[in-house]
Amino acid sequence: MKALGEAFGREPECVWAAPGRVNLIGEHTDYNDGFVLPFALPHRVVAAAAGNGTQRLRVVSVQRDRRVEVDVDGLAPGAVEGWAAYVVGVVWALRDAGHRVGGLDLVVDGDVPSGAGLSSSAALECAVALAVDEVCGLGIERSVLARLAQRAENDFVGVPCGIMDQSASLLCTDEHVLFLDTRSGEIEQVPLDLDPAGLALLVVDTRAPHRLADGEYAARRRDCERGAAALGVPYLRDVAADDLPDALARIDDDTTRRRVRHVVTENARVLEVVERLRAGRVGDIGPLLSASHESLRDDFEVTVPELDTAVAAALGAGARGARMTGGGFGGCVIALVEADRSDRVADAVRVAFAERGFTAPEWFLTRASPGAHRLGR
Repeated sequence: MKALGEAFGREPECVWAAPGRVNLIGEHTDYNDGFVLPFALPHRVVAAAAGNGTQRLRVVSVQRDRRVEVDVDGLAPGAVEGWAAYVVGVVWALRDAGHRVGGLDLVVDGDVPSGAGLSSSAALECAVALAVDEVCGLGIERSVLARLAQRAENDFVGVPCGIMDQSASLLCTDEHVLFLDTRSGEIEQVPLDLDPAGLALLVVDTRAPHRLADGEYAARRRDCERGAAALGVPYLRDVAADDLPDALARIDDDTTRRRVRHVVTENARVLEVVERLRAGRVGDIGPLLSASHESLRDDFEVTVPELDTAVAAALGAGARGARMTGGGFGGCVIALVEADRSDRVADAVRVAFAERGFTAPEWFLTRASPGAHRLGR
């Protein structure tokens, strides 16, 4: 990473790294007060920071080779766009919450694939939040930082995301998935023991462009809000799986009915995966991953042909289970595979993409990795 000294002629006071994430299961449940089960990737976004004694925020992106400079006293949503909005938005959220944040110099870099649905934006927000917290001596707990980073994305950038991505980046631990109740904020670190079972997690980046993702994501939120209103509950989290048939019978609109069915059954799948992982039955979670994808495809309608093709090819080549991960409309697929057959599964996806004329996918094996941490002393 380019040193802060190269950009601003001074050494950083701190350097923080925050990871991207994969959601093992629990897609589109976090903004319904539901349950999610993400884990951190080895890929990181890094933020180096130092105070500059002014009221100016100066930010350099190594990847974009760009520099942005703004006055911290005049920050407001819409003042900055693009990649820099995620950085500036964190400073705005901290100041708006009453924290004293003055002028800063920041350099950001990273290797989380952008646009792949692996939460590069949340990783950027969290790395910056931790760096600013240290330089300004704020002492904010990580769970609170996650909420502030989420607010930066919701209210400054304008993306209506839930709390999962920021929580995963800040709170995940090595070789565990993060079982997060997005209503209460309660967390549990659930072991993900793949090696003893001879299993591995394969992530396939379909490289499919996110088609209308922002507008469609907001539309799905509205669908869920309509479903909750029709059922007289605050959130779809409040509909029990056993009560689903009766609940669906009370909804006239077919689209809303299918959205409700996905969220309620997805919450149930998260709870079942957690139970199987607690019992050491990691090899038995595959069918639940595949069922999640079917629901995302048919009921929530957030997949695209590349995602469906990758899942079908992975399962056809022997994967235990596979599903899209992330918001959908492009991005990545995660597959639970026999460790010694990962190349075979990946190759099957490559062949299927070539046959359909899709852009060649990329893939990597991954593991549950630590959350955000400080680099250096």
